[in-house]
Amino acid sequence: MAEPLDIRWSRPLPDGAEPTTVTVSCDGAGRWFVSLLCEDSIVPAPTTGAAVGLDVGISSLVALSTGEKVANPQHERRDRARLVRAQRELARKAKGSANREKDRRRVAKVHARIADRRRDFLHKLSTRLVRENQTVVVGDLTVRNLLQNGRRARAIADAAWTELRSILEYTCAWYGREVVVVDRWFPSSKLCGACGTVAAKMPLNVREWTCGCGVVHDRDVNAARNILAAGLAASACGDGVRPQRESSRTGRSSVKREPRRATAGIPRL
Repeated sequence: MAEPLDIRWSRPLPDGAEPTTVTVSCDGAGRWFVSLLCEDSIVPAPTTGAAVGLDVGISSLVALSTGEKVANPQHERRDRARLVRAQRELARKAKGSANREKDRRRVAKVHARIADRRRDFLHKLSTRLVRENQTVVVGDLTVRNLLQNGRRARAIADAAWTELRSILEYTCAWYGREVVVVDRWFPSSKLCGACGTVAAKMPLNVREWTCGCGVVHDRDVNAARNILAAGLAASACGDGVRPQRESSRTGRSSVKREPRRATAGIPRL
C-alpha cells in the first residue's frame, strides 16, 4: 500500500503482548478484517450471590425472574424494507454482469448491518447479566423445530435465541459464573409459581392468566421465575429437572406423582 490503511481497532492489545498470528479476511460485503492472535488472561469477576432466570420470547426478547422485560429490537424487521429493495434490484440484473456484483454487495451490506447490530445487542445484554449474577438459568429450546413454524420462523430467527445462549455460556466460563440449563419439557409457562399447580392448557395468545389459588401471573415473568427455581434445584442436587412423562413402552408414568402438580423438590419463589 502506498499509504497507511484506515483501521478501526475493536480493542487495544494487552500490555506486553505480541501477536503470534495475523489473519486477514474479507466478508461478503467487501469489508476487510485483520485478526491478531496473542496470549491473554481474563480475570474472574468478583463473586456475587445473585441468580437470575431467563425466559426468551418474541415480543420481549428476554423476561427476567426479577420482573424486568427486555424488549426485542427486531433488527431484521427494522431493515426489512431496505433489504427487500436491495434484493429486488439484484433479481433484475443479468447474471455475471458488473451491476449484479454491485447489487450483490449491496444486499450483503444490509445483511451485515443486521447481523452486526444483533450481535452487539446480544453481547451487551449477556455481559450485563453475567456481571450482575453468579448463576444464570436458561430453558433448553429446540430452535430447529420451532423454525418449522412458517408463521413465526422469521421472527424466531431474528431473535437469535441460540446465539444468546452461546454467548452466555462462554462469557460465564470466562468470568467464573455458572450457567444452568433446564429441560425443554419443564412446564415453566403452565406452572403456578405460588401453589405449584400445572394448568391444563396455555395457548400462546394468553399473556396473563389467573391460577385457581387466585394469583395472577404474567406468563413470561412467571416462566422465568419457575425456570430459576428449577435451575437452582438442579444445581443443588447435581441433576437435571425433567417432568415425569409416560413411558413409551408401558404407557404409564414410571414414577408415582401427585396429579397436576410440579416436580417435587423444586423451591418456590
